[in-house]
Amino acid sequence: MAEEKKHKMKKGWLAIQVGLEEEGEKLERFAIPISYLYHPLLQELLDKAREVYGYQKDGPLRLPCSVDDFLHLRWQIERESSMIKNRYHHLHHHHLHHLPTSISFHSC
Repeated sequence: MAEEKKHKMKKGWLAIQVGLEEEGEKLERFAIPISYLYHPLLQELLDKAREVYGYQKDGPLRLPCSVDDFLHLRWQIERESSMIKNRYHHLHHHHLHHLPTSISFHSC
């Protein structure tokens, strides 16, 4: 029971394992937001995983890359995501300053 609780993922997250065992690297487990699965860089890695491991049914999703490569990939996705959020926030904030003062908002 304690082992089952230890590996339970919170909603919206996915457990993955990375590491090149054939090169002597230990497998490491990570949790990533499910939204990362839609990123083109991770899509490429998922295609490679399907080629190498086939379709997995149990346990964390295994990705065929080194831990260092995965950490770099995750950094790239997070950086892009942060840049998009900042750009959206800047545009949104900029437009809010140009709203006419006579607009009133009603609760839904």
